[in-house]
Amino acid sequence: MARRPRIEIAGYYHIVNRGVAQQAIFREPSDYEYFEELMCFTMQSYGITLHNYCLMGNHYHLLIETAQENLSKFMRQLGMNYAIYFNKKYKRVGHLWQGRFKSWFVTDEAYLYTLMLYIEQNPLKSNIVKVLEEYPYSSYHYFLQKEIPECLQQSWMIQNHGNDTEAIREMLNSKADYSVLQELKQASSLVEAPNVEKKPDIDKLKKDI
Repeated sequence: MARRPRIEIAGYYHIVNRGVAQQAIFREPSDYEYFEELMCFTMQSYGITLHNYCLMGNHYHLLIETAQENLSKFMRQLGMNYAIYFNKKYKRVGHLWQGRFKSWFVTDEAYLYTLMLYIEQNPLKSNIVKVLEEYPYSSYHYFLQKEIPECLQQSWMIQNHGNDTEAIREMLNSKADYSVLQELKQASSLVEAPNVEKKPDIDKLKKDI
């Protein structure tokens, strides 16, 4: 059976990709660092805004915003170039990724808010660290620095909180009901391109925080 074509709409997306057979896609610090550099460089080439991300051992989460209908092209370029790097470094052949990346269109501010917390709190939920500050491979780590990397300067957190690290800590460490994510994802998957004409109401999100 042919794969269903992706519906690509300019807007916010939650992206997840995993290693084939759940294998590690990051084996040492330099792998995480290379992926971060590659991700940011590729996003600039495709005009994509990075809002939040978290790189785990065998998968990663991104919250991005596209201005054009070029999500698949961007992800193909990112995935291919990282796979080339990884296979060459570790002298392996074959697929690195489990399959096509998964993506969910962010339909409203409730989804956006929950995703920010869910992505940043992944290391906590996986019991890798006891506090978010200890995990070096996520946007949370960079949000607390005085000099924000160029890749994150247009992110929602920096645009709305700037260098107010206390406000960022309070927001990203707050509790969220992750059980609603599945429902939100299902609603997102039902979105048809002709019916989507708006992005999440960012002004409303600010008031809710």
